[in-house]
Amino acid sequence: MDSRMQLRQTIQEHYAREHAQLGEKGALRLLDEARRWDLSATLKAGGVAVFPHAGVHECGDQIAATVNACLDSGANRVVVISVLHAFTEEMENSRIRVSRGGEPAVEPQWGIQGPGLDGPDTWKGDHALISWRYLWEAETKRRGIRGPEMIERYPWLAGGDPARLPGIEELARLCENAVVVSTEDPFHHGIGYGDSAAIARHPHEGGLEMARRSIENGIGVLEKGDYWGWNQHCIVGKSDARDAGAVYRYLRGPMTGRIVDLTYSDATEIYQQPAPTWVGAALIEWEAVA
Repeated sequence: MDSRMQLRQTIQEHYAREHAQLGEKGALRLLDEARRWDLSATLKAGGVAVFPHAGVHECGDQIAATVNACLDSGANRVVVISVLHAFTEEMENSRIRVSRGGEPAVEPQWGIQGPGLDGPDTWKGDHALISWRYLWEAETKRRGIRGPEMIERYPWLAGGDPARLPGIEELARLCENAVVVSTEDPFHHGIGYGDSAAIARHPHEGGLEMARRSIENGIGVLEKGDYWGWNQHCIVGKSDARDAGAVYRYLRGPMTGRIVDLTYSDATEIYQQPAPTWVGAALIEWEAVA
């Protein structure tokens, strides 16, 4: 099996084990713990909540806070703008070419994917929303409701101009009279992610401070609507949201962002690499500018 596809399978198996360990009681505990954050007013006012998709034991409460906010908002529709990971060599090469200034329109899969859309269906194998769906189901079941319509969309290769993405008009219409959330693991760090031993830092030995600085720098870039700058920031900071971030900023317009909570998820087991190898996991709130 191709190493990228093997990694995807490993990640999915890891999530399945974590969810089995949590069980229904654990999922509801995370949803209850997440009550210390209330982002529902931000969503109702046209802002965006961004949750991570790393290990649910470490950041499940951040995901749960976004689930709660969506359900508490009273919205009839929730649009989730997800990252789409490059789990094939073709996708990775496309992303590299675009990051170097190449033309996105000539690349395979350029555009927006998701349920109900014609075209590529790479999104079906992506892991970014597995824990989101798991906690969404747990909370709607507890409340005894079907919940609002929940639509997933996966942009690919926004580059510096999300307005050109095929399917952006359809997505804009979906976001009208809807709340919008997104997912991002904004900082990947350490040996397993290509950092040298001289640079790599454990989270509690300067690593989380590095992560915070990087994430806050990215927030500043996206606040300006600098989409190409955001694309380049995501490369340097090893964020996976170069497309998703550009798209929700374009659709929602001017916003101010802040880190609500920051933690980390160890990834040494998944990548079979020595420590430090970890993911910065953040809950980020974007408030609409009046």
